[in-house]
Order: sequence, then structure tokens, then C-alpha cells
Amino acid sequence: MNIGSAKPHWQKALAVLTACFSVSASAAIAIAPAPTLDNTAYVVMDFESGRILSQVNAEQPLPPASLTKMMTSYIVEQALKAGRLKPTDMVSVSENAWCRGTSAESCMYLPVHGSASVMDILRGIIVQSGNDASKAIAEHMAGSEASFAVLMNKEAERLGMKNTHFVNATGLPDPAHRASAHDLAILARAIIRDSSDYYKIYAEKEFKYNGIKQGNRNALLYTDSSVDGLKTGHTAEAGFCLTASSKRGDMRLISVIMGTKSMQARADQTRALFNWGFGSFEDVRPLAANTPLATPKVRFGKAEVVKVGLTEPMVATIPRGQAANVKSDIQLNPGITAPIAKGAVLGKVVISLDGQGYGEQALVALEPVEEAGFFSKLWQRIKEFFSSK
Repeated sequence: MNIGSAKPHWQKALAVLTACFSVSASAAIAIAPAPTLDNTAYVVMDFESGRILSQVNAEQPLPPASLTKMMTSYIVEQALKAGRLKPTDMVSVSENAWCRGTSAESCMYLPVHGSASVMDILRGIIVQSGNDASKAIAEHMAGSEASFAVLMNKEAERLGMKNTHFVNATGLPDPAHRASAHDLAILARAIIRDSSDYYKIYAEKEFKYNGIKQGNRNALLYTDSSVDGLKTGHTAEAGFCLTASSKRGDMRLISVIMGTKSMQARADQTRALFNWGFGSFEDVRPLAANTPLATPKVRFGKAEVVKVGLTEPMVATIPRGQAANVKSDIQLNPGITAPIAKGAVLGKVVISLDGQGYGEQALVALEPVEEAGFFSKLWQRIKEFFSSK
């Protein structure tokens, strides 16, 4: 590990770098090209690092169809997690939310003017892709579907979904209702990360409600044991879409496919991306959390040095077989001065491979350092003055 010299000061905490990159960017490392796919847009992302492994039109706002319901379910899950909803709360079904049994939309088949528990509604959204369930919970939580869409857009902004705008909770066609493949991968990553108590629902193959049993439309759940979510979508405008996640060993990938021509195509293309991604890349964890990585000097502190490290393990997604060539470079802020709070950002660590950056993460103080007293600081200033001569 190399300890770099003092670098220019930056003003705010640095998060794990998740900028997109092309798999052909490093000519020195041979990677099989990603499969050529017949769709409007796609993206495949590593869950741990957030690194984009391959993409086509991933930032283009497109009609997301029922992939929209991932945001609806995410908001419900976070409300359950925070205690704003209880699993046994009953949700009323208005005439507006009620499905009239047409073949034009997916339904949970909630009874009009009836009610269902929040957990049944959540399963109805995720497994059965129920428009009625999505509208009913939207009205329950926000008073109207339009008001719920405001909540959806606030969450999208918070998560960093830059090419997304929701106008409803279902994904039914609307010219202003759009999301990009990259944004939907960000949302899927948030669901897996933040909704662990409910994520297993996304792998359920069927759900029976009101005497009607419906199967999950994600065909990969039946054919690939490594796939455990997330959501399908289809309208005439959007084509056949699929957001899926697969975990093999200790590595998880997220794929978003938009605008394919059939249910079979979206499953086959997702499978091809997963096979390529797992075969071409691996996750390495070169640095652990809460372990001192450096002990820089502290000006005007009761302690002469401070231990710095990471709050989360460093994860980098690299071409398979290159782990031995990964390098870590610690870069410290200049003039580290007390007082220092535990968790204060004091630098960064950069992971690279053959000169190409594969991620960076903030270095923080693992312990507080109090400011020295008046005479101690005066003495330090005197020593600094003479040492600079």
C-alpha cells in the first residue's frame, strides 16, 4: 500500500465511486465483449460497488411500465421499516383503485369498497403486479395517486435517479412518466440494500388472494436458482421489461432490460448478461472497515496522531483473475488540525488496476482528537515556526 503525499483539500465526504465505465476502457486487460442484445436499453450493475459493467442507452428516459411498481413497493417497505405503516394495517379499496377485470391491466382483484392488509397489498404489488394494489396503497399513504407520485419523485431524487419522473404508482402509460435503465438499477440496489426484511417477497413464485392464485411473471425465478427478484413490466409502448438480481457466491449483479419483443426475450437477454457478468468480473475487498490504514500527524491536538480508516469495507469490481494486481493509494488531507470528531473525513483511498481507477472511498477519523490547551498550542506554533526556517 502506498501512502501518498498531501493532496489538494476537498470540501465534503467522498462516497464509493459509482461512475459508469466502458468494459473496454482498459486495453491492457482483456474482457470478452458484452452480448449483443435486441432491446431499447439495458444496464448490468454490480450490487456491492455500484459499478456499471455494461450499458446501452442506460440514461435514456423510457416508459418503464410496471417496473414503476418497484418504487411503489420501496416506499411501502421503508414506511413499514420506519413504523409509519404496520403489516396488519387495513387498506381500503376505492372505486378508483378497483380493477374492473379487463385484460388491459394486471390486477390483484381486490374487492371494491373492501380492504386488505398492508402485507397482502405489498405481495399483490410485487408478485401479482396489481394495479389495484398500487393505487389503493397510494391513496392510503398520500390521499391520492397524484400526491403519492410526489413522494415517488422525492425518493427518486434522494436516491440519485436523474432521468426519472413518475406520475402514477402503476406504470400505466403517460407521456410524462419515464425512467432510465440506470435509474431503475439504482432503485433495485436500494431495495436490496434497504428492504432486507421484505426482499424475499421478490422471489416468491406465486400469491393467492381473493381465491385467485397468480404466478410471478419473472420467468428466471423458475429456471435459475441464483435469481431472487425483482420485477417485470409490459405495455405496448414500453415493450417487455425486466429488472432482475442474481447472486452467485459472494457476488450479486443487477440487470435492467427495457424494450424487448417478448417475455422469452427479456428472460434470455437477462440470463445472457448475468452469465457474461459473472464470467468476466469479480468483487475484491482489499480493505476492511474500522481498521487503521494510516496515522497522520495532528496539529494542535492533545494526541500527536489520529487513526484513519473506512466506515465500510472497500469493494471493487474488477476483471476476473486480476485481484493480485489491485493497488491501494491512501491520500491524506493537508494540515490535519484538532479538534477532530470521530468520523470526520481526513482523506481518501483510491483503488486502481493497471493505472485505471476502480473506486475511491472516504478516509475518516476512527477516534476523536481533542484540541490542545493554550500553552501546548503556543509551543507547537513555536516549533513549527523554527522548523520552517
